[in-house]
Amino acid sequence: QVQLVESGGGAVQAGGSLRLSCEASGHIYSSLTMGWFRQAPDKEREAVASIDSLEPTYADFAKDRFIISKDNAKNVVYLQMNSLKPEDTARYYCAARHGTAPSPLDEDNYNNWGQGTQVTVSS
Repeated sequence: QVQLVESGGGAVQAGGSLRLSCEASGHIYSSLTMGWFRQAPDKEREAVASIDSLEPTYADFAKDRFIISKDNAKNVVYLQMNSLKPEDTARYYCAARHGTAPSPLDEDNYNNWGQGTQVTVSS
């Protein structure tokens, strides 16, 4: 089992930035694909971005404002969020799986999840 711990959430005004981090630990036996998902109140969880050893994949809404990166040596994934909007308010979850994900933005591809970190963007 892989444990995931997110950090970096908080409250910010529209137009601001936040950087989320997620550290993986536990039984890690190969390269991880790690992703970020989010869930707003009364909405379904949606993918934000994912990254494996090759390249990042972004949801359409995240392509121009968010940057995902990963420190493979430390098994830490980051999500730099810029130009935040009130509609970005959600709980952000880190997810991970060993190896490459067939569909990196499909949550069914991940079997390890963190508890989430809250991001609140005020107008």
